[in-house]
Amino acid sequence: MASSYTNISNIKVFAESNGASPIPSIYHSVTDTHDVADHLAASFPVIDFSLLASDDPQIHTKVVDELAKACADWGFFMLTNHGIPESLMKELMKISKEFHDLPVEEKNEYQDNGDTFAPIRHGTSIYPPVENVHYWRDFLKVFTSPQFYFPDKPPGYREAAFEYSEKIKAIARKLMQGISESLGLESNSIIDSTGFDSGLHFLVVNMYPPCPQPELALGLPTHSDVGFLAMFIENGLGGLQVKYKGKWVNVKPIPNSLVVNIGDQLEAVSNGRYLSALHRAILNNKGTRISIVVFNGPAEDKEIGPAPQLLEKEKPLFKTIKYRDYFLVQQKSRFSEERALDQFRYSA
Repeated sequence: MASSYTNISNIKVFAESNGASPIPSIYHSVTDTHDVADHLAASFPVIDFSLLASDDPQIHTKVVDELAKACADWGFFMLTNHGIPESLMKELMKISKEFHDLPVEEKNEYQDNGDTFAPIRHGTSIYPPVENVHYWRDFLKVFTSPQFYFPDKPPGYREAAFEYSEKIKAIARKLMQGISESLGLESNSIIDSTGFDSGLHFLVVNMYPPCPQPELALGLPTHSDVGFLAMFIENGLGGLQVKYKGKWVNVKPIPNSLVVNIGDQLEAVSNGRYLSALHRAILNNKGTRISIVVFNGPAEDKEIGPAPQLLEKEKPLFKTIKYRDYFLVQQKSRFSEERALDQFRYSA
């Protein structure tokens, strides 16, 4: 149990009442500098999704090779020409802000009680009762597959989120086919063996209010993600930082692109060829930042480990674990900068 638990149940409300005053010390979460390697941002990978679906074998193969390099080198890439209407992305962002602007009493219907598998959760930080330090964010987490859940307020939110989630899932499926091919496997190999089509997928809306001391606090700590692919959009204020070759790099999304990153389960399936990269959310003192992330993963009951075909020529780097069990381990490890995945790595 955290020794200095505060009763701040909504950082948006607190930030608005706190103004420019110093923030409580329990939000002092920065343990290293915000210095970043800006010169590396220009080499952040960009993948043209429309070319992945090309009927021209040469074009398709070239994009698969680009995908492999991005997954191995960065564990992140931007996805352009993905086919999701800009109007839908803007509508979802707009209604997501409206949800966070609802009175606290209305959002409390979905209040987080620490149940990792509750279908809809709204809360602040990560889970304050067990934290030694808090994070400057409010969140909404909703499971969208294999069964779709979503708040029915504000009006139209559920419908927009359903349409967006379905489009993201279709894009993730196509990317998984390309990634499978890049590993020398059949295109549907990972999809079929891991139950991707009935997998555990969820949507997270993060809201980061302006922070008067952004050099002291974080929106989210250093972490890697569960699942196969996380797909991210934000409202243009920036704040995502990725660890690359030991340096922090600010991600500056191309307008209307998706930022995609490799999750722990894909690193495991690839037997370490692809990287579930560390990343974090930093803050600003100028405006409210909103990000929307959809996590696409395997079925809960599937045992996930290195693809058997890869083990015909190499030793396994990771132990196999059921996805639901891994999910719980990862949730308990989220206050440590050590990745949960490394707990399942075989020693050399």
